[in-house]
Amino acid sequence: MLAFDDVLAARDRVAETARHTPLDYSHTFSSMTGADVHLKLELFQRTGSFKIRGATNRIATLSEAEREAGVVTASAGNHAQGVALAATRIGVDSTIVMPERAPVSKVQATENYGGRVVLHGRDYDAAAQKAHEIERESGRTYVHAFDDEMVMAGQGTIGLEIYEDLPGVDTVVVPIGGGGLISGIATALKGQDDDVRVIGVQADGASSVAESLEKGHRIERDSVQTIADGIATRTVGDRTFEVIEERVDEVVTVTDPEIAVALTTLLERSKTLVEGAGAVPLAALLEGKFDYEDDETIVPTLCGGNIDLNTLTNVIMRGLVETGRYCKIRTVLEDRPGSLEELVEVLSAAQVNVYGIEHDRTSRDIAMNDAEVELDLETRGPDHVAELLDRLEDAGFEVEVLV
Repeated sequence: MLAFDDVLAARDRVAETARHTPLDYSHTFSSMTGADVHLKLELFQRTGSFKIRGATNRIATLSEAEREAGVVTASAGNHAQGVALAATRIGVDSTIVMPERAPVSKVQATENYGGRVVLHGRDYDAAAQKAHEIERESGRTYVHAFDDEMVMAGQGTIGLEIYEDLPGVDTVVVPIGGGGLISGIATALKGQDDDVRVIGVQADGASSVAESLEKGHRIERDSVQTIADGIATRTVGDRTFEVIEERVDEVVTVTDPEIAVALTTLLERSKTLVEGAGAVPLAALLEGKFDYEDDETIVPTLCGGNIDLNTLTNVIMRGLVETGRYCKIRTVLEDRPGSLEELVEVLSAAQVNVYGIEHDRTSRDIAMNDAEVELDLETRGPDHVAELLDRLEDAGFEVEVLV
């Protein structure tokens, strides 16, 4: 099993490549939760993710013959970039298999770091099968995204940094995909202070660990579905599960809407942009997924910031919907002069901003002398939405809330 000494050795290997990322006290989230919250800003790591640490440590331990043969791996994006950059810096050829639906930004970044990208399969697990085929055919060394002790040890250097910067830390919250990050961090923290609590967080749509822990063995989901693509794996690794069982105190899950709210809140209040996986630890804290004491010192690990811009647009909109900052409504008006003006007057009185209006006389679902209207609205929160709906009802409008 991964040992504390493995993490200490990894620190020296990754020092020239990986940055010591900031640990930033957050007044905003401390006020919101009652805890003493410090954000581990790993999104400012080279390649925008913690993955460069594990990849660098693993490739640094290759033999000369293995370096000559090159490496291959599978990744949804962040590990791909880490392996590509780590291999290029050492002069090792790299091939990376990524899911066909991997974000374009991550594919392009991987190629820019010097990796040859092969797109294959719907998710990480299908990509991994293809990567192993390449491993067998070419003799390359497979650099696992998480189930490798040298990779886990490299990721564990984050735990060393957290404890060095904040020796009074009580709880560290870490996302779980394949388990490499939390295995390394838990080993680093428990190796220094066994009283430090480590909380793991998975997305509901990719939550294999909680059930695995309950059954006492790894289970594999048939599929995964989450906006947190960086942790969208069907199962954890054999080695990582062993460490999680022994050193992780609790595992909880969060929903995609909760992730979206955490991501948009980070962006708006802390001016910090993370990807879905990076928002997962904060989502668990904000939603009270685990118990903690007042003023408890808690570190959510914001593990990466490589979010696709198209995904970001959707996530921000979902976050606004969940917090009552945006809604879409439908109503039917008499098709006569002044009816739309009457509706707009109610919206104006409620101080609602109109993003857009769609006016349709041709819908088969309405009478021929009516018009269907859909409105995209900017609102100030759930109470404001409720007030608006009451005003519309009092004015005689029958309204359907679409979003």
